[in-house]
Amino acid sequence: MALEKILVVDDDKNICELLRLYLEKEGYNVVLSYDGEEAVSKFDTFRPDLILLDVMLPGLDGWQVCREIRKKSQVPIIMLTAKGETFDKVLGLELGADDYVVKPFDTKEVVARIKAVLRRIGQNNAPSDVKEVSYDKLTVNMTRYELKVNGKVVDTPPKELELLFHLASNPNRVYTRDQLLDEVWGFEYYGDSRTIDVHIKRLREKLEGVSDQWSLKTVWGVGYKFEVVNLL
Repeated sequence: MALEKILVVDDDKNICELLRLYLEKEGYNVVLSYDGEEAVSKFDTFRPDLILLDVMLPGLDGWQVCREIRKKSQVPIIMLTAKGETFDKVLGLELGADDYVVKPFDTKEVVARIKAVLRRIGQNNAPSDVKEVSYDKLTVNMTRYELKVNGKVVDTPPKELELLFHLASNPNRVYTRDQLLDEVWGFEYYGDSRTIDVHIKRLREKLEGVSDQWSLKTVWGVGYKFEVVNLL
């Protein structure tokens, strides 16, 4: 079995070497990068299974690297940030990051986060998983990461699609924001959960008035649900 590959991106070479030491001890194949532009280049050649990505980088910063990679891949990305403000965490999630770790961090925690994200991705890719849900004038396909509305493909960021798929796979079930962050992003999120509201708002803009058979509903004081009329 091939070793899982991890790209570590940080301009602090000491941090990179420390992470390399721990990750190689855990059996991962590790490649290091010290700036944003090099990170994008190494992503193309190395094709990692996961990226540890620092926010503050010379050249392209971590947000820009995340945007560039998300244009061509859904590879898991864990952001490393020394800031820790809620804004940074929300921005990272909205750009498609799968998790974040605030510096200074415990290296063992980083390894645990990596294992958790890779495990979740593996579960999502399991052959037995249902990969498509369909309703009147709406199809969400997670094999192709594709949203179809009225038979036409609508360009949709990965996390919006995953959120819609999760809700639509469990029609009429009410989820709190924290539940959605935990079940869609795959980790417990501490702080402002407004990123869910942002994603729901963008999804509604794409789905407004498409069908009277279903809708994204706000359950005031609780969270959200994908409401389906006459569900058998």
